[in-house]
Amino acid sequence: MVESTGLEQMVCFQLHAASRTMTAIYRPALDPHGLTYPQYLALRVLWHRGPTTVRDLGKLLDLDSGTLSPLLKRLETAGHVRRQRGTADERTVEIHLTDSGHHLRQELADLPRRVACTVDLTEDEFIQLHHLLGRVRGSSSGRVRGSR
Repeated sequence: MVESTGLEQMVCFQLHAASRTMTAIYRPALDPHGLTYPQYLALRVLWHRGPTTVRDLGKLLDLDSGTLSPLLKRLETAGHVRRQRGTADERTVEIHLTDSGHHLRQELADLPRRVACTVDLTEDEFIQLHHLLGRVRGSSSGRVRGSR
């Protein structure tokens, strides 16, 4: 019998482990395209929004510039995006999809559906989970009492 660590009773651990599991589920579909899950998320934003500033992309993905900049550099090196200084404000950098980046959208269009099919949840459970996780994320600005 496996001895309890107490982790299995912590919601935060279950969320962490579930996040890692979801990333692992995406990996086999993304690897042939040379993409990581965070790169895929950045591309999804660009597919749906079009050209976006680095700042706005960071906010949407909840990533700081130290994480986002290398991610974008790798996407640019792979030929999927190009970075361009803003014409009105050179401090602003816009991210644009290349033809290769647009092509990936078609190749990976059904990926969310394929992933959903691998998770053992009903459609109603998926909707409920999505709603609950949104509430958790929405409360993330709150701090635990007693912390600094």
